Amino acid sequence: MLTLEAGSVDEILAAQRRALFPFALVALGVNLLASLLLHLFVARPIMRLSAAADQVKLQRARAISLPDLEDRKDEIGDLARSLESMTDTLSTRMDAIERFAADVSHEIKNPLTSIRSALETLPLVKTDAHREKLTALLQQDVRRLDRLITDISNASRLDAELSRDRPRPITLNQLLTDIVGVYDTTAKPGDIPVLFQAPETPLRVMGRDGPLGQVFRNLIDNARSFSPAGGAVRVSLEETADDLPVRVRVEDQGPGIPPENLETVFERFYTSRPQGAKFGSNSGLGLSIVRQIVEAHGGRVHAENRVEDGRVVGARFEILFPAVGRRA
Repeated sequence: MLTLEAGSVDEILAAQRRALFPFALVALGVNLLASLLLHLFVARPIMRLSAAADQVKLQRARAISLPDLEDRKDEIGDLARSLESMTDTLSTRMDAIERFAADVSHEIKNPLTSIRSALETLPLVKTDAHREKLTALLQQDVRRLDRLITDISNASRLDAELSRDRPRPITLNQLLTDIVGVYDTTAKPGDIPVLFQAPETPLRVMGRDGPLGQVFRNLIDNARSFSPAGGAVRVSLEETADDLPVRVRVEDQGPGIPPENLETVFERFYTSRPQGAKFGSNSGLGLSIVRQIVEAHGGRVHAENRVEDGRVVGARFEILFPAVGRRA
């Protein structure tokens, strides 16, 4: 049996410690370097992104300065790009809300000013004819306000409805048949008829019944309001070779649209009514809502004039949708 004295053991242990000390220093240095690199390239960028996200949470999306990390090809870069996209979307949405609020304020002030003026004048009126005229004006302004408030309420809820309701395959043949059928069954003498033409082949789109129905009703109501007595509104559904193959057209026999306004008609609160049109029956939001819903469904909408023999014979609104189960 071998035995070692206590002093020899201590010397051996000391020698081992001296031999391991450089390795310990190297390991410590590597650990410190790795920690520093982890802090510089992972923890610090995440902390900066977290601080930027906190600014967004505090509704300062326009004032924040995002760290320049979008060129990174790792998960940090993906996170930075996602945050950049989110802040851009929020900023755009905030601008849109502010513009919408300003437009609403302007549009509501007009009938309110008219109502205030009529109410101030009413006690001073001495003849029944003038009193009836002011009363009729008040009724028109109240109808205008009621239509405005209803359409503003619908427009403000639209984004929530589109994001909440899941799209599903919708057969436009049936949806349009049902909508046109309602106009037929509720028509009164002198109302503008709505004619519908569609192929026998079902044409389907991914969408939501409610918003899509609102699109077609808005376009039909708009077309009827511009059609002269004895005219008709024509609605057609067909499949095309376009990249968006499902096409819906709504045509009227009215005065058409000034060429410079073919794009403007889709802006909020745009109105250009024919002479003699009933005041207050349109808010100017209908076509804006149409475009918003159509684009949310991946489609396009545009307006054009119908021309025959060199003269305008009406307006046409055309919608193109992506199809579900398109035949090869």
